[in-house]
Amino acid sequence: MDALRVQLSSGSLTSSVAASSLLSQPRTPFSSLQLGRVGSSPAVGSVSANETCTADELHYVPVPNSDWRAALWRYLPSPKAPKRKHPLLLLSGIASNAFTYDLSPECSFARSMSGSGFDTWILELRGAGLSSLNVDTESRKDEQQIVSGLLENVINVSERMEKVLDEGFKFLGLQDRLSKRVGDFKQRLEVFPRYNWDFDNYLEEDIPSAMEYVRTQTKPEDGKLLAIGHSMGGMLLYAMLSRCGLKGMDSGLASVTTIASTLEYSSSGTLLKYLLPMAKPAQALNVSALPIDTMLEMAHPLICRPPYALSWLTANISAPQMMEPEVIEKLVLNSLCPVPAKLLYQLATSVDKGGLRDRTGSFYYKDHISTTNVPILALAGDWDIVCPPDAVYETVKLIPEHLATYKVFGSPGGPHYGHQDMISGRTARSEIYPLIIQFLQRHDQS
Repeated sequence: MDALRVQLSSGSLTSSVAASSLLSQPRTPFSSLQLGRVGSSPAVGSVSANETCTADELHYVPVPNSDWRAALWRYLPSPKAPKRKHPLLLLSGIASNAFTYDLSPECSFARSMSGSGFDTWILELRGAGLSSLNVDTESRKDEQQIVSGLLENVINVSERMEKVLDEGFKFLGLQDRLSKRVGDFKQRLEVFPRYNWDFDNYLEEDIPSAMEYVRTQTKPEDGKLLAIGHSMGGMLLYAMLSRCGLKGMDSGLASVTTIASTLEYSSSGTLLKYLLPMAKPAQALNVSALPIDTMLEMAHPLICRPPYALSWLTANISAPQMMEPEVIEKLVLNSLCPVPAKLLYQLATSVDKGGLRDRTGSFYYKDHISTTNVPILALAGDWDIVCPPDAVYETVKLIPEHLATYKVFGSPGGPHYGHQDMISGRTARSEIYPLIIQFLQRHDQS
């Protein structure tokens, strides 16, 4: 399998190329995360340990039927910890990259897992983080015409916004920030015509390729992995178990942990009921992707600086006083990615009766989760307005009772847990990590 590994150690770079077919041009960064640069491919020396990747190693694996290569951040197990039998794969949520699990040394979920002895891998799905895209010259010319139109619209909108809120934007420094982002945003837009995948593409192509690559690198005796998914990452794991269970296939997973995940939101008060329907207008307007990362970065001064006009947006991420301001800032500025309209359109089915469906609309993933034979730990946060505990339970109640462990974190007097807090909250390390590690240990031995 074509793949590239870049090992990061002691501030230096060494590399191992598993196939000569990879191009060796260095990637030109246009943001701190070098998101999916058109016409580029991962190459030796293309990633700086200080600027971007906080893992011990960075690996790339080709995604079948596409021009994308998914990125895998590897955190090597501590030699002081017990030796584990299975590697651990982490899946992030929608519009998220690897920083979801490694926002700071003080709240690094990935480092905590590797520190407990697990060979820990974070998968960055196509279009996220350091995943990369190769595009031929002719295709690039066609796409640049689309980019020019999109960029013109963005500039026109920004000019109107400045006229409406001119003085306020000047005070907040948003005009300067916007002008600095135009060049970077143009390079992002070059990739947008290639944002043409949905949830099922992740399920059928990205994840199986990543799992096979991790198995090849780590060689577990039984060929299985442990897996943890946050938000959409957990939905992907549930969907995989549903498909495999129905077909009587081995999922290749020794255990699954889901954090703030479900296959159906219809009976809950989730915020997604108001957000996901935006996918239909986006599809009707033929918008290939929504630049959620750029939108939030531009709005950042209104979220994190006086007069805090958009500070209410942080309630979607974290419960009050649970995450340090600098950690929330890093989450907003560094961990988000554009989202394909096709992906949003499919995920929007999760708020309908019956829950998430495949792209044909005829297969309901929730209907088959009861066929799984994999142990599952499902965690919910009491303050999570994106995936509330009642939404999490909608899926958990269908899992065979002897396989399901369900836990809601948070108490009336606090601390409370929002959507990101079970990974990055100030008390997650003491309250939540130990429970997850205990679950992983139990099923690592079986």
